[in-house]
Amino acid sequence: MAPARVFQWIIPRFLTPPEWGIQPVAREHRVLRFMDFMVLWGDLGIGLLVMLTGTFLVPGLGLGSALLAILIGSAAGCLLLALIGAVGSATGAPTMVLLRPVLGVRGSYAPTVLNVLQLIGWTIFEFVVMGVAASVIARTVLGTGSYAAWTAVFAVIVIIMGVGGPIGFVRQWLEKFAVWIALATGAWLTVHIFSTMDVTALLRQPGDGSLPFGAGVDLAIALPISWLPLAADYNRFSRSTRQGFWGTMLGFFITNAWFLSLGAFLLLGSRVGQEPKDFASAIALSAGWIALLILLADETHNAWADLYSTAVSLQNLFPKVKQRWLIVALGVACFLVAVFLDITRYQNFLYLIGSFFVPLFGMLTADFFVLKKRRYQVEEFYRAKGAYWFTKGVNIRAMITWAAGIAAYHLANPATLGAIFPAWQKLVPSSLGLAGGSLPSFAVAFLLSLAFRLEAAK
Repeated sequence: MAPARVFQWIIPRFLTPPEWGIQPVAREHRVLRFMDFMVLWGDLGIGLLVMLTGTFLVPGLGLGSALLAILIGSAAGCLLLALIGAVGSATGAPTMVLLRPVLGVRGSYAPTVLNVLQLIGWTIFEFVVMGVAASVIARTVLGTGSYAAWTAVFAVIVIIMGVGGPIGFVRQWLEKFAVWIALATGAWLTVHIFSTMDVTALLRQPGDGSLPFGAGVDLAIALPISWLPLAADYNRFSRSTRQGFWGTMLGFFITNAWFLSLGAFLLLGSRVGQEPKDFASAIALSAGWIALLILLADETHNAWADLYSTAVSLQNLFPKVKQRWLIVALGVACFLVAVFLDITRYQNFLYLIGSFFVPLFGMLTADFFVLKKRRYQVEEFYRAKGAYWFTKGVNIRAMITWAAGIAAYHLANPATLGAIFPAWQKLVPSSLGLAGGSLPSFAVAFLLSLAFRLEAAK
């Protein structure tokens, strides 16, 4: 096939999809199957930022304890991710719209604003990581590299991917090329670690005690949890709920646990700092700059998902605004912040925002799977003063439950709020943090949702 024919074969499918907005995806467009979701979510579990998160577990925990925390956190987080994705598969609606039957049509605006803030923040972080890694490669190979120029290159790539939409992205890019190259790179890094490092000695090395085991589980669960507000944005394109559930669960668990573990191994074996620049340099020096380049290219997929879902979430507030223009405007804004502002400390704020979503999706899980028995009136999602209007558009009981779940999170894991307000961590006994914040918070919100609704039924 001639190069021009190849270009025409890929690009039109990639750049000109229909815009679904926040309306339910029509049945004829719900075409993604089990393997599609294995590839999509498996790919989103791969990346430099995932590996960098793995470095935060050590040396606070010993490597053995860190690996156990990764397995527990990944399994719990991926189960929740797959459950929220299943609600999207059943209704065809994006995640922020799915919160309307729980919080009310207007009540869903509060988490939408929080989600937009966190997704913009994560997009900026992705741009920073990509710009730093690309400049490291350029200096290694060419002797010079501009952080701003390389960040601009990857910002343009991510914006084009965002405009392309999920179906074209998964089937025309991930399944044909990208995910297999990324998996091969992960395999190469794994072989490199086990062939060049004394893994037995690393496993025997004790942690320094600076990180409780529960907080380690929370770090591991943070990545799948961070995707909860995005899950239904993609799984609403699923041909069946079951295929979407298992593809999401297995795909993200395998790669999330794998690449978190690689990050922990590389930090201990290379003895470098946890800053993105130092960690990128360690990968380039130990595994080669080609491995770093491939991981860098794969990082664009995570940034794509963050940017695309930011636009979809904003459409919950402004449904008439064109999705493509939102993606372009948001991508440019994130690039400018990544280049001109130092947002290193903003990471703590992102984890704080993320803590709001754990109880929120505990409420959605209780409402959809238990109270509503997997049946929502989808047409009522979009109707003012309809079934999900409650009190002037807000479900007061659900708002109280949400607040209680957030409080439970910050009592069980005071370090998250304490990173911004140090006085909080001194007020809360450290013994409360043994289980981490995510699972207790989810359980409190889940059980309170059942109790409130059952009480209302009497």
